[in-house]
Formats: sequence, structure tokens, C-alpha cells
Amino acid sequence: MFMRLHTPASLCLAAAALFPAAPPAHAAAAPLPSCATPADRAFPLTSRIHGGPDAYEAGGGYGIWYLDLTNTTDRTCTGIHPVVVLVDEERALGPSQPRLDFYADDRLHPVRFETTDADELVGAFDDGFPGFTVRPGKTLTVKVRLAIGSDAVPNDVTANAAVVQRHDGDGDWVGQSNDYRFAIAAGPTPTTSPGTSDGRLTFADELARTGLAARPATFATFALLLTGATLLVLRKRR
Repeated sequence: MFMRLHTPASLCLAAAALFPAAPPAHAAAAPLPSCATPADRAFPLTSRIHGGPDAYEAGGGYGIWYLDLTNTTDRTCTGIHPVVVLVDEERALGPSQPRLDFYADDRLHPVRFETTDADELVGAFDDGFPGFTVRPGKTLTVKVRLAIGSDAVPNDVTANAAVVQRHDGDGDWVGQSNDYRFAIAAGPTPTTSPGTSDGRLTFADELARTGLAARPATFATFALLLTGATLLVLRKRR
């Protein structure tokens, strides 16, 4: 008989958020070899967030941090997509306020956040990106940058990541990270400028300034109600 691994519901939702109702156009015709097996007693990938600042100023510049993905198996793990979950104490952080990008293929990829029923923000590393490949016994380090919009209120935030291997319209949950805690500090008093009536730029204005306005979501809908059988694919023997 098998026992299922348990984890916070927020990470279950994060993993679920990666999968569309229908396979994306870039999905391979043949399914990827699975990184996880029923015999695994732990996640095949360990994940660690490190290097980030302790605080971000609302409306300020980017902070850089890193996500390590370590393959503890003798199998190559392909199609790997981290999914970041942001939980703020005030439950006031909106999906347009964090601006998160990850580096891959020699360019930046934007992460689009969605709000869960628990007022948490979930963002998948997928804008058409086919996923990371982590070789057996190797660690892949993903560089990430984060900025906070000027309309965000002072707050304390916890970030963590679920790690998912996608198989067309389905997938395996293959890892989860530590917590990364940071504060959002109030930005400088704004001067009158285009944007909002009190002089603050909206976050959309800030994106437009950079030329990197948010792209449409790669997936038409997020399947937030994946069955337990899909998510709880990693099990350990009693």
C-alpha cells in the first residue's frame, strides 16, 4: 500500500496552475519521459531559492535572486517548469504589482500571476518556454529578477516554488523549494506626472516605459482543479 506525500495547499494550486485545459501548440507529439516514479520516496528534484534582497521598494528597481534545481536521480528531467507562489500578510498584493522575469535561452521571460481563492498569487515559468532540462546528478541555477509596482502597500511576503514536469496537458509535481521572505517598503513620495490622479504611475505605465508590457497568457485557462491523482504522483511506501 502507498502513502501520499503531503504539502501546503498553495503549492498544490501552484502546480495545478501550470496546466491548460488543452495542450499548448508547442507540446511535443510524444510524451516526455517521466522524471518521477512510484518507487520514489522523495521528490526527484530539490529546489532552493537564494540570493534575494530582504526588501523591495514599491516602484523601485529590480532585485535579483536564484532558483537552484538539483536532479537527485539517475534520470534526465526535461520539461521542467517552476511555479512561484507569493503569499502576502496583508492579502493586498495584486497580480499586476509583482513583476517577475526569469532568464533562459539568453533572454528574459515574463511570468504572469493569477490570484487563487485564498488570495495568493501563482505564476508559472511558461510564456511558450518549453521547460528546463536538468541532467542526472546536476544542478541548474535559474536567474530571476523581481520588482514591485509603485501602488503596492508596505507588506511582508513569502515566496516559494513548486516544480512541475509537464506532459502535454498533464504533468507531475516533482519538487518544491524553501521559503524566501521579503518585505515591501513604501516608495518615495511621487511628483505629479502622467498616470494616476495623485501623480503615481500605474504599473501598466511602468511596464510600458520598459517596452516589456505583459504578454497574453500562453494558456487560455488555468486548470486550478486538477484531480488529486494528477498532483499526488509522488508516493512513498509505508
